[in-house]
Amino acid sequence: MNIVDPQTSSDRISLPIEGMTCAACSSRLERVLGKVNGVSAASVNLAMEQADVTFDPLKVSVDDLAASVAKAGFSVPLQAKEFTIEGMTCASCSTRLEKVLSKLEGVETATVNLSTERATVTALPGAVSSSDVIAAVEKAGFSAKPAAEDASGEEEEAAFTAQSKKDQTVFIVSALLTIPLVGQMVWQLAGIDWMIPHYAQLLLATPVQFWAGARFYRSAWGSLKGLSGNMDLLVAMGTLSAYGLSLYIVLTSSNGHEHLYFEASTAVITLVLLGKWMESRAKRGTTQAIRALMKLRPENARVLKDGREVTIPASAVESGDVVVVKPGERLPVDGEISDGQTQVDESLITGESLPVAKAVGDLVTGGSINGEGLIRIKATTVGKESVLSKIIALVQGAQATKPPVQKLVDKIAAIFVPIVIAIALATLIGWLWAGVSTEEAIITAVSVLVIACPCALGLATPTAVMVGTGVAASNGILIKEAEALERSQSIDTVVFDKTGTLTEGKPVVQAVETLDGSDKQAMLKLAASAQQGSEHPLAKAVLSYVDGPLSEVSEFSSRTGRGLTAKVDGHRLSIGNRRLMKETGVETEALEEKAVAFEEQGQTVMWVADDKNLLGIISVGDAVKQDAKEAVEELAKLKIRSVMLTGDNSRSAKAVAQAVGIEEVIADVLPENKADEVKRLIGDGRVTAMVGDGINDAPALATADVGMAMGTGTDVAMHTAGITLMRGNPLLVGDAIAVSRATYRKIRQNLFWAFFYNVIALPLAALGYLSPVIAGAAMAMSSVSVVTNSLALKRWKTKRRTNG
Repeated sequence: MNIVDPQTSSDRISLPIEGMTCAACSSRLERVLGKVNGVSAASVNLAMEQADVTFDPLKVSVDDLAASVAKAGFSVPLQAKEFTIEGMTCASCSTRLEKVLSKLEGVETATVNLSTERATVTALPGAVSSSDVIAAVEKAGFSAKPAAEDASGEEEEAAFTAQSKKDQTVFIVSALLTIPLVGQMVWQLAGIDWMIPHYAQLLLATPVQFWAGARFYRSAWGSLKGLSGNMDLLVAMGTLSAYGLSLYIVLTSSNGHEHLYFEASTAVITLVLLGKWMESRAKRGTTQAIRALMKLRPENARVLKDGREVTIPASAVESGDVVVVKPGERLPVDGEISDGQTQVDESLITGESLPVAKAVGDLVTGGSINGEGLIRIKATTVGKESVLSKIIALVQGAQATKPPVQKLVDKIAAIFVPIVIAIALATLIGWLWAGVSTEEAIITAVSVLVIACPCALGLATPTAVMVGTGVAASNGILIKEAEALERSQSIDTVVFDKTGTLTEGKPVVQAVETLDGSDKQAMLKLAASAQQGSEHPLAKAVLSYVDGPLSEVSEFSSRTGRGLTAKVDGHRLSIGNRRLMKETGVETEALEEKAVAFEEQGQTVMWVADDKNLLGIISVGDAVKQDAKEAVEELAKLKIRSVMLTGDNSRSAKAVAQAVGIEEVIADVLPENKADEVKRLIGDGRVTAMVGDGINDAPALATADVGMAMGTGTDVAMHTAGITLMRGNPLLVGDAIAVSRATYRKIRQNLFWAFFYNVIALPLAALGYLSPVIAGAAMAMSSVSVVTNSLALKRWKTKRRTNG
């Protein structure tokens, strides 16, 4: 928020801050900001992670404040604002507007999506206002308004329906006025010499030209003001040329029998209006996935207040509230079941095809459908922090981004219209030089102008991306950005983490061995007590295995990739793998044979030592996921190699790899070295995807060409990855690659037909083989065909059905 104080000519701004961990951080940042020249006051709130700064905008800018925050070791996250744009008609419009917005002071990035008619502007908080963006859009010849963040699917549907009816009315009136003009041409082709009087033709054509066609002039004028061109400029030039030539003949005619070309100008406008109406309806289908997700949010929630049920807006539910959900109702919030049991249909959120059993203590997701049980839920995350809101934001974010292939299209779109105008001018001069009449030369040039279609180029990529990401989301695959979607189609190697990815991630103690047969329970109690401070799955396995009270732990130290050390009841314990034993000088030979036997069964061995004396080993097993083997087989069918990358010992890793059919295993890798191994694979020329679920996988996920995080894993992993798999099912890895390949095929098909159409159509029109009417019809249908081809992606389904 940016507030201007008119009395002091100073600004007051609230900046979100990332990276603060304690009171010392906030105090230091407060001092740093307070010392900046031009800052009169600075207050940093650690709990809110926010800095409130009062400053003189003539002496210091928001960029300067952000730079000072960065120097202090923190960061100010960029904020994205979305705007709904009206008036864009082709790729030239979106490319031009993108350049205009990118040049605004304070804007870091700007992307304009022709298909969704939305602009996303990213800037530092307070660096650029919504009014500045709207003014820039209007100056470019379009109109804009902030996109409603919480607009429901019903509200968007109503707005679209109203606009669609308006467009339909304009088209019908235009068509009714055009039919008589085109009809006389049909009569003449049939050998009947009949023509509407000149002034009657003028009366029919004028409303079509200047009322129905008004949208083209507004857009064309904005394009000219921006010193560029768009499709509407071509339509306006072409139809005005035909109309102007006809008007000249009417005003100078001596007998009133000369042929006029009003049917050409009116038919082109009418056909283009029809094409735009059909295109907008088709484009509507590309956002169906988002609208379906938005409709999952119930408007109201039944909350327990003072022992009775009270119905309130779902948006008013607060964390900690207890919500009552009856059978068949949608869950209004994320939460934990506090009473009751049921089955929940999560298909539209996770892609899970069958209802999932839920009982007290289980987590449930807002938007899913309650089964036959009456349940009470304690709300955990609400509003923008809910799973459903994050999914919607993630899908919308992906649909707003552009894959690398779009950069080439944007460059072509920027020069497309000037090239077409040059071809039309050359056509006019060429035919005049060849000796045809002025009327024929002008009409041929008009055909060139109206047959060119930059729209098809502009819609080819974004429509496919929108449908592809929507289909992926409905199958439990969340794609964060279009670049990840494009890269995924060329993946030839998938690197799997082991624990939690190929295995269940829920290890259990399988066996305990002590040195010389000493007391196993005593060793287990020591080991469990020492691991009270650990969140590692192996530690949880030991803790859940041991009954009874545990001793206090002190001097706890986690040794990443090795284990831990701690002090319990006077014992200085080391618990971990062979690497830790070697570092602490513990001899393991006495139990080595038994440990190897456990490892060859795919189990993980934890060594327990007191100071330098070995106490024993604890063998922990983690079941392989039911669909892991099928997932590897599916990847093999896609000609993709599978690799296992794990910090576990090589024997355990190879046993699991053999169970799932993976031949290439990289084991005994420290967490900090996983990214190096991925980098090595990329260096070998492999296009690599990394699949993981833990915090220690985050660097490798970021290093890979495409990172895929299991949705059952940590937030850190999901934040780092370009793709999130909403279920912990490895089969989704192959699905993600398959839907990426299907989407990219559509992009290639769309671009081929868009280029092919223009390459073939323009010469045919220039050579006089196409009349303006045929040219207008072809241009109108080319965009519709591209969008329709993209919509075919909605039929994509995985080749096999799984219970997840």
